Amino acid sequence: MLAALFAFVVWGLAPLYFRALGSVPPFEIVAHRVLWSALFLAGLLAFVPFTGGFAGVRRVWQQPRLLALLALTSLLTSSNWLVFIWSIDAGRLLEASLGYFINPLVSVALGALFLGERLRPLQALAVAIACAGVGWRVWQLGSLPWIPLFLAGTFGLYGLLRKRAPVDAVSGLFVETVLVAPLALAWLGLLHLQGSLAFGGGGLTDWLLPLTGVITAVPLMMFAVGARRLPLATVGFLQYIAPSLNFLVAVLLFREPFDTTQLVGFALIWLALALYSVDMLRAGRKATRAR
Repeated sequence: MLAALFAFVVWGLAPLYFRALGSVPPFEIVAHRVLWSALFLAGLLAFVPFTGGFAGVRRVWQQPRLLALLALTSLLTSSNWLVFIWSIDAGRLLEASLGYFINPLVSVALGALFLGERLRPLQALAVAIACAGVGWRVWQLGSLPWIPLFLAGTFGLYGLLRKRAPVDAVSGLFVETVLVAPLALAWLGLLHLQGSLAFGGGGLTDWLLPLTGVITAVPLMMFAVGARRLPLATVGFLQYIAPSLNFLVAVLLFREPFDTTQLVGFALIWLALALYSVDMLRAGRKATRAR
């Protein structure tokens, strides 16, 4: 429980960290995040016994199809990171939090579409209400709310694909970061040639950028520890902590505007999540009685 709580609280408060890097462009932050995550994970695999070393990594490199799948998931996570960090920089964290609120419902819908999982009545109602919430935002804005839809869609697809990837969390994340590391290096090299690289100029930024690797890798590992040992219903409830903290940071600390129109959209999403939570509790109780 403590491991899972740690992961979701770090994810929820991460916007404060990235706001401290406000002078660094989002593309450079993501490039550093990829490279320092790869170095940090390599150190864990080399020196921490419970990670299993590089045996899992070698197995991945021997399976071209699995490697191709992880290449796709690495692009999904990198683009998700980029849009999330950009939304903080652009003063649109509130929209990003909406994306992570609807993510569980997107995952349910993807499971029904691609894995043949049947939606229970409350799940179907929750997805319908969430769609109504998104529809309300479309009607009010006159355009698709692309930030929440992109974040929920990429993270939902990432979960769907990683569910089919037979690789442990640390090895899989290491391979994903290594696969996009050449792109990150190329981007940082280009910035260096242009003389616009933020890293290396001295000051706090040179300390904060390398720590993005730790902030990326440690919560993911803590989440994996919690997910293996906690009931699915408990993990489902805990995952609302991160977007709730994002929401509070956006409204109370970043002072992003929050009007009645936005409140209606969020209220519909929260109602959908309440129904989804009730359904998870019922399913968990039935499974416990069956055992």
